[in-house]
Amino acid sequence: MKKRQSILSFILITTTLVLGACSSTEGASENASSKKDGSNESQPIVVGSQAADFQIWEFIAQSDVAKEAGITLEVEEVIGGPQLNTATVEGEVDVNAFQSWAYLESFNEESGSDLTAFATTYLEPMGIYSDKVDSIEDVTEGSVVAIADNPSNASRGLLLLEAAGLITLSDDFDTLGTTSDIINNPKNLTFVEIDDTTGPRVMQDVDLVLIGNTIALEGGLNVLEDSIFHEEINDETKANVNILVTQNENATNKDILKLGELYHSEEVQEYIEEQFDGTKVPIQKDISYLEE
Repeated sequence: MKKRQSILSFILITTTLVLGACSSTEGASENASSKKDGSNESQPIVVGSQAADFQIWEFIAQSDVAKEAGITLEVEEVIGGPQLNTATVEGEVDVNAFQSWAYLESFNEESGSDLTAFATTYLEPMGIYSDKVDSIEDVTEGSVVAIADNPSNASRGLLLLEAAGLITLSDDFDTLGTTSDIINNPKNLTFVEIDDTTGPRVMQDVDLVLIGNTIALEGGLNVLEDSIFHEEINDETKANVNILVTQNENATNKDILKLGELYHSEEVQEYIEEQFDGTKVPIQKDISYLEE
């Protein structure tokens, strides 16, 4: 009898352990599924960013509007545009916030990736800066222009020079255009490529420097006050609108899609205006506006 009871006890213990293991496995599967489809509200969304955008998203993560929306954010600073996009491709971050539409198109084309924009945020006007002249009209023959050594910012800078009346570009110029697409250069401008993050530091060495606003801010420059010419918001500059980007498979995730609304909330916009003196002009448009 005792032997029979021992055998029954062993069977019961074994069955309990097996059922417990199955239950644990099922729970893990459910958690993984919840993380994938975004249905688990406690699962944080990881936002990768840098510079001023990192500061903004740290504020958003702690904002009342994020808490009211039930969104938990983890904000990670990743330095470098290619690194941020690569981290998004590899799933190290869920969303990145740093780049323009033109930059994303350039990255996807060059890398073969299919990162997807799901919300617009702002336009930061690129400016033409100079320590040598006070206006575009004062630019002299043979002036040396420092231009970014990356395709998207270089083409953006060339379009800005054309808008300023300094050069003329070919009709088929696009977001990957280069100085070889200049068809008219009446002042015989000379171009030197630089790491665009060094723009404020090379102003004394050249006649004109094309500087994006994030880098200008870091160098103590305000594009609205210190540049001799800067971008305006219109159809010609819409490729320069900044966006929120994620993996293609996450582009319909309801929680991720809420990030665009958080960015444009009154609480967040008041903070951005206060911190950046109006140099981050809010743009709240459907992505289709950029695709047209």
